[in-house]
Amino acid sequence: MATYVISDIHGCFGEFQQLLCKIEFSEADRLYLAGDYIDRGKQSLEMLRWLESCPKNAMPIKGNHDAEFAENVGIMRQIDQAEELATDPDSNEDALILLDSVIYLMKTRNKAILEYFDYYGTIEDLLKNKGAAFGELCRWADMLAAYPYFYRFPVNDRDCIVVHAGYCEDMSLIANQYGSKEQFYLYAREEAIKFGGVENGLIIAGHTPTIAKDTAFYTDGEVFRHYDEVKNCIFYDIDCGCAYYERFPSGTMACLRLEDEEVFYL
Repeated sequence: MATYVISDIHGCFGEFQQLLCKIEFSEADRLYLAGDYIDRGKQSLEMLRWLESCPKNAMPIKGNHDAEFAENVGIMRQIDQAEELATDPDSNEDALILLDSVIYLMKTRNKAILEYFDYYGTIEDLLKNKGAAFGELCRWADMLAAYPYFYRFPVNDRDCIVVHAGYCEDMSLIANQYGSKEQFYLYAREEAIKFGGVENGLIIAGHTPTIAKDTAFYTDGEVFRHYDEVKNCIFYDIDCGCAYYERFPSGTMACLRLEDEEVFYL
């Protein structure tokens, strides 16, 4: 039995399946998924459907893109109720009308929110190109929103935490930048190694692509590893930028096996 972690699939469902084949993932193994399943890539629908019926030995957590998708669908729900649109949950046509109504109301009432609503166009793609219905959007949003922020369990002699961006237990260290620990879990970047970690720990995260040259995690698409001597804590960033491979040829999808810290690349 082996324990694996993959993060930041971002709609690259085909690559995700190839990576599972490469590591020969089986019922005897465990797979932790560190968030951001949708947006950027072209197969968000396939990824969402896989998550709906994912194997019992796969443990997803939420990423910021997943949380934002749930929030955007929540806005659609609110407007549907407030405007008494009575959108048929099984009708793609009704869902498209609702989307147009949401955008129109935002343009006339709250342009600030419109700037961030469906920022990556995933909802629009699911409705206009994939024929999804509003009921499906709601079901997927509820599924993503219900995922935990992290998993914590022992690996060998270390306290292992799988989280999307970073893990910090002392709120006083991050209060000036983050309003809550949950925001840190979803959005931390360099702060994850500056303020995060646990004693004798192993933190596995993603969120910041290691192809991003303007970050401390830049490795030209390889997994980033940092060791905190004070806490005796190892931090991994395993987001190797698969969704960016058309612009950055070194972008790929990575998988970390926890028992021996071996990295597998697609």
